[in-house]
Amino acid sequence: MAEAYIVATARTAGGRRGGKLAGWHPVDLAAQVIDALVDRSGIDPAAVEDVILGCVSQVGEQATNVARNAVLASKLPESVPGTSVDRQCGSSQQALHFAAQAVMSGSMDAVIAGGVESMSRVPMFTPNALPQKAGLGFYMSPAMQARYPGVEFSQFMGAEMMAAKYGIEKDALDRYAFESHQRAMAAARAGAFDDEIIPIEIRTAEAEGSGALHTVDEGIRFDATLEGIQGVKLIREGGRCTAASASQICDGASGVLVVNERGLKALGVKPLARIHHMSMLGHDPVIMLEAPIPATVRALQKAGMKMQDIDLYEVNEAFAPVPLAWLQRLDADPARLNVNGGAIALGHPLGASGTKLMTTLVNALHKRGKRYGLQTMCEGGGMANVTIIERL
Repeated sequence: MAEAYIVATARTAGGRRGGKLAGWHPVDLAAQVIDALVDRSGIDPAAVEDVILGCVSQVGEQATNVARNAVLASKLPESVPGTSVDRQCGSSQQALHFAAQAVMSGSMDAVIAGGVESMSRVPMFTPNALPQKAGLGFYMSPAMQARYPGVEFSQFMGAEMMAAKYGIEKDALDRYAFESHQRAMAAARAGAFDDEIIPIEIRTAEAEGSGALHTVDEGIRFDATLEGIQGVKLIREGGRCTAASASQICDGASGVLVVNERGLKALGVKPLARIHHMSMLGHDPVIMLEAPIPATVRALQKAGMKMQDIDLYEVNEAFAPVPLAWLQRLDADPARLNVNGGAIALGHPLGASGTKLMTTLVNALHKRGKRYGLQTMCEGGGMANVTIIERL
């Protein structure tokens, strides 16, 4: 079977809700990333055989196959198709898996995988709340309710359940959140994100375009203090999590170009990384956020690797208990985890986060001269994707 290689990566800098990217239609935001991948790789636009985009809230401006719409808003020709994926927060990581599987099978030679989410323009939970409010029903079927009687699937409750299960107190969550901002600040100041971020025009909801460029993740709090984080009120009384130890609502898009050996030969470029392993796992949908732990254990077993073989890890910071429990259970090295900060500081643009994390991981491996990287993230419904890459 052929290999799958990443030859180009790109992402927007994250935008806060109502912030510097709020004026961008998500289709056009995704098109900016597609165009950047074409430019960075030098590929003939007509040689791209598919575009697979992750998106969680596929309604309104993100409806009617946002991937195809992004193709039509980009420099790609009409001959390039597009399809949209929803594996909740792992949507664009799954898009990467689908792209890699396509080129490894030989059915395609060059595929763009990515994701987009404008959480300003299409608020979280809109696909559930809007139809329910209109009397069009709810996603939980009678059979689901019979299997999980009285259960309200909630990522917020899942985060509290994880903190309690793994004995992680509020102080540890707050300290982790502070460290995420510290690492993100250091990375931004050192230019660690410069090669991955595509500068795009600042467009707020109030102004169509300012002419100024958005190049720094808007969620980073450069003035963050531990005391300030510790003072944020709890999400629920008696709990341990706060908004400060949770991922930030974020607008953004990201993507990677994936090719096989024929694609490499046609492009005449050196690959950035090789996909070494891909797997997915379903787990308890009630605690919901714990799936990355057993998924990583199984992935390492299937890959014939040990935790110490992995040089850098990207574990999405949906809530601080997730990476902390992951570290605890896998006896992993905290110094290798989310070395440039995570979603607590940088934002979590839902369907765009998978290839956003991959973009950061590929670039971090190159800048630090490391070999293997692992990416995983918790997903709604109690699932997790795991991707292991080798820097080339």
